[in-house]
Amino acid sequence: MRISDYVDPMIGTVGDEQGESMHGGGKTHPCATYPFGMVQLGPDTTTSGDNGTGYNYCQDTIEGFSFNHMSGIGWYGDLGNIQIMPVLDKVDLRSGSNDEVPFERGTTGWKSKFSHENEIARAGYYSVLLDRYNIIAESTVAAHAGILRFQYFKEGKRGAIINLARRIAGKATLESVTIDGNKIEGNIVCSSDDGGFGRGRGGITYLLYFSMEISCPFDYEIYENECLMEKKSSYEGKDVHLYLTFEDTNEVLIKCGISYSSIKGARAGLLEISGFDFERVHRNAQDAWDEALSRVRVWGSDNTDLTLFYTCMYHTLLDPRTYVDALGEVTGSDGIIKGAGYNRRTMFSGWDVYRSQFPWLTLISPDTVNDEVSTLIDIADETCTSLPRWELMGADSHCMVGDPGLIVLSDALMKGICSFDFSKAYKYTLGASLVCEKMDGYKFFHNRPNNVQYKENRFEPNNLSSTLELLLSDFCMAQISKKLDQVDDFQLFSTYASRYKENYNSDFGFMCPRDESGEFLKISDPLDTTGCVESNIYQQSFFVPYDVEGLASLFGKERFISLLEALFEKADFSRLWNEYYNHSNEPCHNLTHYFAMLGLPKRTQYWTRRVQKEAYRLGAFGFCGNEDVGQLSAWYTLSAIGLCQPCPAKNEFYFNTPLFNKIKLRLNTEYHSCENDSHLYIVCNENPLKYPYIERVLWNDKELSRNYITYEELTSGGTLKFILTNKEN
Repeated sequence: MRISDYVDPMIGTVGDEQGESMHGGGKTHPCATYPFGMVQLGPDTTTSGDNGTGYNYCQDTIEGFSFNHMSGIGWYGDLGNIQIMPVLDKVDLRSGSNDEVPFERGTTGWKSKFSHENEIARAGYYSVLLDRYNIIAESTVAAHAGILRFQYFKEGKRGAIINLARRIAGKATLESVTIDGNKIEGNIVCSSDDGGFGRGRGGITYLLYFSMEISCPFDYEIYENECLMEKKSSYEGKDVHLYLTFEDTNEVLIKCGISYSSIKGARAGLLEISGFDFERVHRNAQDAWDEALSRVRVWGSDNTDLTLFYTCMYHTLLDPRTYVDALGEVTGSDGIIKGAGYNRRTMFSGWDVYRSQFPWLTLISPDTVNDEVSTLIDIADETCTSLPRWELMGADSHCMVGDPGLIVLSDALMKGICSFDFSKAYKYTLGASLVCEKMDGYKFFHNRPNNVQYKENRFEPNNLSSTLELLLSDFCMAQISKKLDQVDDFQLFSTYASRYKENYNSDFGFMCPRDESGEFLKISDPLDTTGCVESNIYQQSFFVPYDVEGLASLFGKERFISLLEALFEKADFSRLWNEYYNHSNEPCHNLTHYFAMLGLPKRTQYWTRRVQKEAYRLGAFGFCGNEDVGQLSAWYTLSAIGLCQPCPAKNEFYFNTPLFNKIKLRLNTEYHSCENDSHLYIVCNENPLKYPYIERVLWNDKELSRNYITYEELTSGGTLKFILTNKEN
């Protein structure tokens, strides 16, 4: 059995438009993918609502197969370009399920019913039977290209529609296409004026080049806005579709390379798929996933745990994806095409992923972390800005709050993952932290609140979440300063970080947002969401991961632990949303390990196991909430091997009981010291599913007297052994 056979891409594929909750599900996609690849080729059920991946398990029609998708996101999504749909005979020139572009002349559309019983999704492969046409559609991929195979089993005029105007949460702005023999090439302009991320509010604009080849001769018609246009070998317009027809064939293969920089880059991507050997491309994709997933091998007795672990690990290896094309070129944020010199990446959901996804990647793929930090620094340098908060296609969408780019950089720097320009890194992180208005004589666009309250007193009026997130950034800035021997800055930002205590309302007994004068808002219910982002006062009050002991003292340690315990006791971990511990959103993540930080490791072990078993399940409804670009999955994979890093830039991984008897993690000899061994082994003396509590921990045969292990120890290699018991006390 291949290790990739454990991956089930259908887990978490529920979107917003389903009956169980208004909040929606995991919002993952079942596309054929490649580890950190540029192409994600697979099905689109609708283009509507907050269906950001283009696919929702709860829908029953497919409108086509597009070459790039986002996974585990909200805010209406983006991408979904070059949508191809196989058809029979003449059909309407709209999909019939794209709410962003209404019909002009059609009624039914080209969409087709399908059944999940006739759908297969694996790592690197997807297939489905389109009921309306009796066509089997399959997809598989390389890093910069993908290939579709359509098998026609019904009489009729074999055809395919290539929808060049399609874009999730919007439409393309301009499309250019050239047809030459069996090759179709062109580019697609996508401007934020026509939607996309946040329906345009994210400000995401990009230019996609494509080079496509078809396995058999074809005739074609060109349509714009559903109108038949004069047949030409080259055409440019808005809302362009090609209607292809094929003679005397029951099988058509279409392969396509893409680039966000040039047509030459797209052609180079296409060369990753030689000929039209679909099965060979499929095997290569499987091999790539086997290699990527083999970085961590786990042995256990529960097949559900194995499936969840490798599916979650699979999701952590989708993003941040490569933005460099097959020529090694990339278009910078300044519009200049250049060789990046490293694997520049995109799709950085910073506010989500700094909590577990990037700590996980520092262990299993530190080169990806280094690439991402280098990317963030280059974007800041090209645009004279803070490091991006939520980056897509080289631009900062400014989604969410805080300064997560700085946080990820600080964590990488403290772990020695730092093959980037220190001077630039310090320049832009310091400029943002000091709320600088100019940088090198140019206007500097920072992501801090531009008000006197923040500049002088380090709080954002009426916004508790932003205040606490930025204070964590101050803590991280202090660690950067210390690492780079900037003593004065270290003292300054350490002082700033300690001011979290000023947000504690002793009369209320919780953290509380303050108004412009510094007075606490009149809030009496800790479940109130005033001043909180995707959280409430109760949940957000725990967010001081760099000083949990100090925070507990502020509340009174006994009361703090009681509140923390109640947070978990009152929660239903299987729900998509909770007023108490809410695993479906990030502010609560890692709170299970606060108990260990406060000297109560057994409560960490108890609650972590509960969350593992109740918030993660098999099937499309398997995730308790939005997967968030790898974050929800990374929390699981880290906890499944017995670890959690509650605070970035503190190289301390706290323990919980692993899910598996034995774990073997392959270290990276370029970024990890591997002083003792090139692997990290994690073993349990008993079955952890029957013995859920930790009695003792040994590191390379020496007993540890603390509830955590350092990153330096882990990456030096060796054996971490858990001596387990079935007794909590």
